[in-house]
Amino acid sequence: MTQEELDALMAGGLDEDETDDAQAPENTETKTEQMHDYKLDGKDSWPPPPPTEDHKVVEQLDDVTKDSEVKATEIFDKLEVISDFIMKVENDANDVSLVIKKNIDIFDKMVDKFPDINIFKKSLKDNKKALSDIENLISNAQMSSDEIMMIMDIMQYQDIHRQKIERVINVIRTLASYMNSLFSAKKDDTKRVGSAVHIDGDTSTEDVVSNDDIEALIESLGKK
Repeated sequence: MTQEELDALMAGGLDEDETDDAQAPENTETKTEQMHDYKLDGKDSWPPPPPTEDHKVVEQLDDVTKDSEVKATEIFDKLEVISDFIMKVENDANDVSLVIKKNIDIFDKMVDKFPDINIFKKSLKDNKKALSDIENLISNAQMSSDEIMMIMDIMQYQDIHRQKIERVINVIRTLASYMNSLFSAKKDDTKRVGSAVHIDGDTSTEDVVSNDDIEALIESLGKK
């Protein structure tokens, strides 16, 4: 409270109810709401984020490393399932390819023996076309398997990123431990004297009056 506010209070009389209201603590729910709705303004360096669960740096990083590791494992599992499907497709296509090749051998002989029968020529042509399609299918399946292996190799960087985050966490925890040790003291804070409201040389606290000063003034006025 500034000196001007104190003068205004004295001029208007000492209303006990108003004084109690002024000294009443702020609603806890209101404070909680303000902390929940906190948004950092990029133009301001203060205040920092409130110490809620959503702003605890190390816990947030721990959650990131844990969740990313779980999701990476799930992705690897899915890629392995897809790879198994592709391998089955490739094996089945190879079996079909063997059958088609036998058909081509048979129709080659039939066309040589009966060159005037068009059905043999058409069947030979159709089987050759089917063999070409099967070979393309096998080739695409093999390329898909290669792509999956490349994805798995890329996903290995996820583990590197996790290790880097864990390194940051360890540095933060080490700094926190060091700062706690640096600023620790044997004396209990409850046994310390209060800080002065104004010290000679201060430029921003000249007119500030502490609550103790106000109470002392009110008590002295009541004795008159």
